[in-house]
Amino acid sequence: MRKALVVLLLAAAGSAGVWYYRSSSDAAAAPAAGGAGANAGAGGRAGGTPGRGAGAGRTPMTVELAPATRQEVVDYITVVGNLIGEATVDIVPRVAGRIDSMNVKLGDRVGKGQPVAKIEDREIREQINQAQATLDVNKANVAQRENDVQVQQLALDRAKTSLEKGLTARQNFEDAEARYNNSISQLNVAKAQQSQTQFRIDELRITLSNTTVVSPTGGFISRRMLDPGAFANANTVLLTVVDIDTVRLVANLVEKGFKKVVPGVEAKVQVDTFAGEDFTGRVSRVAPVFDPATRTAQMEIEVPNPGFRLKPGMYARVRLTVERKPNALTVPRNAVVDLEGKRGVFLVNEGVAKFIEVATGLTDGDRMEVLGGLQDGQRVITTGALALRDGDRVALPTGSGRGGRGGGKGGAGDGAGRSGGGEKPGDAQGRGK
Repeated sequence: MRKALVVLLLAAAGSAGVWYYRSSSDAAAAPAAGGAGANAGAGGRAGGTPGRGAGAGRTPMTVELAPATRQEVVDYITVVGNLIGEATVDIVPRVAGRIDSMNVKLGDRVGKGQPVAKIEDREIREQINQAQATLDVNKANVAQRENDVQVQQLALDRAKTSLEKGLTARQNFEDAEARYNNSISQLNVAKAQQSQTQFRIDELRITLSNTTVVSPTGGFISRRMLDPGAFANANTVLLTVVDIDTVRLVANLVEKGFKKVVPGVEAKVQVDTFAGEDFTGRVSRVAPVFDPATRTAQMEIEVPNPGFRLKPGMYARVRLTVERKPNALTVPRNAVVDLEGKRGVFLVNEGVAKFIEVATGLTDGDRMEVLGGLQDGQRVITTGALALRDGDRVALPTGSGRGGRGGGKGGAGDGAGRSGGGEKPGDAQGRGK
């Protein structure tokens, strides 16, 4: 009995499922049939829309235009490096000794020849005093020898007179003559000793003057190595002075820009300390040879520094003006594209992007010089040019007016759904049929 009841329940459930499936299929088929009929009734009006999309190709891209204008363009070469002073000199004493005093401190400004330090000189002064005493003895000796010469001169004259009168033998005359010559020799020796002592005094006085250490150039004290009381040798660095009336930058110039950079080229220098401010300088020297390891040549750029604002050691960026064209035809840099190995720009003709090849020159910021292939005032595609291909349909932003006239005859669109061909959406396939 239970088995029969289960069988009846299963059969009833199956019948209900079949009925529900058929009902759902009939309900879905009815709207589909109605839609097909509506489409068939619409005919050429509605049926043409899908076909037009397939024939139109890529969707028109919204682009922006800009005219080709004339303005000044400048060619730059940018180099970087550290600033150095016009002259950086280590100050060393010329004599060894203990430092008696230091007259300057770090950061002080000094002039050329200004005393900056003093070495103890008592020993040298004592040596000068001793040499001066020796010189006095030499002078007295010279005076004595001069008197001897006079005495021997008189004796020689008497011997000569006596010899001529026959009052004395020739031997006496020759002895007098020998004594005279000997006195002359002794006088010369005394004079030589006097000169030697004088030279020694002069040398000691020079040494004494060298105990006063002076700055060999004007500038600022950038380093102070020793303090009073320290012992310094003749090659010990006491101070370093740097001249910053003019600062220099030594940079490496690549071979490509070598022929453009000559002495006198204007340079604009920028440093992080004075962001946004330009300091004007000029190229002063260019090395005539290249370093075989780096294939670069060194050049020096001098920058006047009247306010001493630029400091040696600052990291600087230098822009060299190597060429200037005051009336060049230019277009925005983003308008110039490379397409299939050619460089050119896109014009707009009847709503279609037309690629034309152009010759380019200098690049200055966001502008690029056009040497040929384009005329003044022609409007070229800027924003969107990189994504275009020759023959693509384009559109302009709403409200751009007649801005689409770039290449000559037509516009890319007027923002109302019309393109350069003037066809309405859905007409292409409809008229084709």
